[in-house]
Amino acid sequence: MEEEIKRAAFAIKNADALLIASGAGMGVDSGLPDFRGDEGFWKAYPPIAKLGISFSSMANPYWFEERPHLAWAFYGHRYNLYKKTVPHKGFHQLLELGEKMPSGYFVFTSNVDGHFQSTGYHDDMIYEVHGSINHFQCADRCTPDIWEAEDKIVVDEEKFEALDPLPRCPHCGQLARPNILMFNDYSWIYLRSNEQEKTYSKWVNVIRKSNSKLVIIEIGAGSSVPTVRHNSRRMSAIKDAVLIRINPREPNVHSLNNISIPLGAAEAIQKIMDELNQI
Repeated sequence: MEEEIKRAAFAIKNADALLIASGAGMGVDSGLPDFRGDEGFWKAYPPIAKLGISFSSMANPYWFEERPHLAWAFYGHRYNLYKKTVPHKGFHQLLELGEKMPSGYFVFTSNVDGHFQSTGYHDDMIYEVHGSINHFQCADRCTPDIWEAEDKIVVDEEKFEALDPLPRCPHCGQLARPNILMFNDYSWIYLRSNEQEKTYSKWVNVIRKSNSKLVIIEIGAGSSVPTVRHNSRRMSAIKDAVLIRINPREPNVHSLNNISIPLGAAEAIQKIMDELNQI
């Protein structure tokens, strides 16, 4: 473990650019629920456990049509939780590293909580591949518009139902929904994420053309929804790139050049920072 921490610190010290690749595990040390498996999800949401609904079943646009008050209880509770949760120290430490890189940094994340923005990361340097709970859209897609969430969502915790008024589309007055890619979701408006992807692609092209040494710090990204891990693997194929995978459950890497750290986000980042301070 100590040797891997030293290798990680050395790779960061010698890098020109930083890609922060973040999955849900990044937020666990901030106090956010761990939705890994139905048991973790049901522990966070006992009323949904009583209904026997899995996370993948609940995170589905179906509920906005069939039971909108239940759908907004789930997403409204998450929205309120994310708003009041303070991102852990590791967010700030990674930003500090990124701002020192000659070729800058970028964040590629499947998280929808907006915690990178609230920590101070530049909005133009974040690609939220699954959207953001802090932005809403029309559930009926009457318009391609995406707007910043300003609604206060009150949830009856016992009944686990959102109270009226539910968020509404400012154009047609029909139900609004979070601008998040859900399971079996054919109504997600992906224009905002597409613009982020274009900016991300431009940054990647600059890194490639300049032969900048890239270090990828991937944190809390599992294999069950492998979007982040797939991108990390693709990026680690860039010449001289090094992937540092931080994951307490699935730390395995595909190359000896890459680094595996089987710890949680905050602990691993702190150990790396401590090592960097000694170099």
